[in-house]
Amino acid sequence: MAKREKDSYVIQSVTNALNLLEEFKPDRNELGVTELSKRLNLHKNNVFRLLATLEAKGYIEQNKATENYRLGVKSLELGQTFIKQLGLVRQAKPFLKEIVNKCNEMAYIGVIRQNSIVYLDVEEANQTVKVANRVGWRLPIHCTAIGKAQIAFASEEELEKLGILDHMERFTPNTIVDKAEFIKHVKEVAKRGYALDNEEYNLGVRCVGIPLRDYTGRVVGGISVSGPSFRMTDEILKEKVIPVAKEAGEKVSKRLGFGA
Repeated sequence: MAKREKDSYVIQSVTNALNLLEEFKPDRNELGVTELSKRLNLHKNNVFRLLATLEAKGYIEQNKATENYRLGVKSLELGQTFIKQLGLVRQAKPFLKEIVNKCNEMAYIGVIRQNSIVYLDVEEANQTVKVANRVGWRLPIHCTAIGKAQIAFASEEELEKLGILDHMERFTPNTIVDKAEFIKHVKEVAKRGYALDNEEYNLGVRCVGIPLRDYTGRVVGGISVSGPSFRMTDEILKEKVIPVAKEAGEKVSKRLGFGA
């Protein structure tokens, strides 16, 4: 079916409801009617009706203390169903556990979607001090190890097409924002087979990222190991975390048919 034909079937009220749900982000998990009205460019009465419908179905709930709204249990259930359907997550899960057993730091799996890295699943570490759980977060590719590991084998033209090189925001003093420097950096990542986030998105957090390939050789995702920088020292990274992460990445890729 052509795109123009599909567009004729779009229901505006459903689109508005989905747009409303997408306004809830990790950094703004509660929103009021006035703010939603401004963000969606809809009248408050329309926003009220959308919220009432979504609340009745369990996708939105109201915080009685603040009278603001947040995602409901049904949204979580839907997200978990999607994650469970992904063969990538299913194949990687045992090896995330293996990483945590050997390194006792958090291990993630993530994919690139719409020019961002999306964290799909995590295996928690048994540490008192640990990094915030990023599952469900969308973060920039250029300053995350799991993101850089996945785009390291792309050509400069492909990087341009993804729009990465034109939107490299600085988050910390360590964030690489120069285009030429970044291209050189990811070429080094491709050579060594892993990427590092040296406090480039969050100060005090270091990560190792490994690309995952399927039976065609295509990079389809990545795994990362994240921890506080005071534990993820250069020595620990070199002697333990990087070898363990690379081994796990190779095992997941093999499960996906790479090298068969």
